[in-house]
Amino acid sequence: MQISIISKKESDFSCDALILPFFEDDYGYYDNLIPSLSKQIHKVFQKEFSGKLNQTTLINCPENLKYDRVLLAGLGKKEDITSEKIRQSSAKATCFLRDIGMKEIAISSGLISSSGFSISSFLEGSLLSLYKYNRYKKDDNSKNINSITILSEYSKKLEEEIKKTKIIVDAVYFARDLINTPANDLTPSKLANISKSLENKLTSVTVLEKPDLEKLGMGSYLSVSKGSDEPPKFIIVEYKGKEIPPVVIIGKSITFDSGGISLKPSEGMEKMKYDMAGGATVLGVIKAVSELELPVHIIGILPATENLIGSSATRPGDIIRAYNGKTIEIISTDAEGRMTLADAICYAKNYNPSVIIDIATLTGACSIAFGNTAIAMMGNSPEFMEKLKISGLNVYERVWEMPLFEEAKEYLKSDIADLKNSGGKSGSLCSSAYFLYEFANNTPWIHLDIAGTAWNDKDKPYIPKGASGIGVRLLFDFICNLK
Repeated sequence: MQISIISKKESDFSCDALILPFFEDDYGYYDNLIPSLSKQIHKVFQKEFSGKLNQTTLINCPENLKYDRVLLAGLGKKEDITSEKIRQSSAKATCFLRDIGMKEIAISSGLISSSGFSISSFLEGSLLSLYKYNRYKKDDNSKNINSITILSEYSKKLEEEIKKTKIIVDAVYFARDLINTPANDLTPSKLANISKSLENKLTSVTVLEKPDLEKLGMGSYLSVSKGSDEPPKFIIVEYKGKEIPPVVIIGKSITFDSGGISLKPSEGMEKMKYDMAGGATVLGVIKAVSELELPVHIIGILPATENLIGSSATRPGDIIRAYNGKTIEIISTDAEGRMTLADAICYAKNYNPSVIIDIATLTGACSIAFGNTAIAMMGNSPEFMEKLKISGLNVYERVWEMPLFEEAKEYLKSDIADLKNSGGKSGSLCSSAYFLYEFANNTPWIHLDIAGTAWNDKDKPYIPKGASGIGVRLLFDFICNLK
């Protein structure tokens, strides 16, 4: 899609439709900008439109204007405006225009800019809302917008903001595409090949194969892969824009999760292709950071595998040895994500990171606690956790801190091993994180559980049904704001 900035008056530009944002009960802003529409806008405000958040009204234009339609888009009350409300309003307006067949649209930026917010928030909401996954449809008759023009006085700062917004949205699209791809077309090997496509002058990709992993002693990670004919791939993507201690981001990358011998219920199992959403997030973040050539050092780790049933599959009751030497009693083979992350966290310590962040669709308990409204966060680094909270508010991918009480360790005690991989349903959100803490120990570490937010069963304002791509914007903002 073409995105451009043009320094033209609203009355002079030619397109299919123009979006005019409005604050609630404030209809005089455009009187001088588009005089020929002034009376019509005032009349609409008196009858059917008030500027409430997400309210839209379409106006047919007089012949002297160079566009056919004007869409009034409500932002809500001026005193309550936020970047998130701007994103929601733009998503509603843009999707409305797409659905009625508009191809080339423009956005009037003056009102939003005058309120102290960047028009990039409006653009971000528009672009994020237009995502569709139609790869497997033979006849794709979906309607699409081809271009978005921002009517604004040109500035280098605005141009850079628009470029950054487009790159971030592309990274979210990239992650959504990976998560939506069915498991037969996104095996660990194919995920490794896609990761290699990110290589450039500042980004390198290394893939550790099964013999390498056996030699390293990654028994915890390898135990998950035993039921599948697809070999595991331990993918390391390093972006080095500056010689500083790295931030290591580990993404759970189970390309399909049947639960193993502790088999999941058949209902909803088709969604278990999304169990690699953490890995997709990591790749999306590094893609955006790399394209903007930010002065940061990021290492992404994706311990990719399938969790299937096979003659060699790990059994409940088995005991395995992790990379750090700890023994683990397998209680449930459906508690597999933490097994892959445990070895990845231990391996990440070799890089002497400033912080390790793992992001994973880890527990059903997270979905029960938060639904699809928040990411659960636990960790041992209050400083970095506070920064993530701020980033969550900045991009509206909110995180909520849960306790990492030492009592959670009681759930993980085993009679015959150093610990067990599942403590049952009671307290499972916290005990699952504590399991990972057993491998992070004193290294600054944060766990993000996106089980409830990585997939949507219905459309949200700028997040369509299916993969959300959540975490890309959150972690990108976090990285950008590190000192």
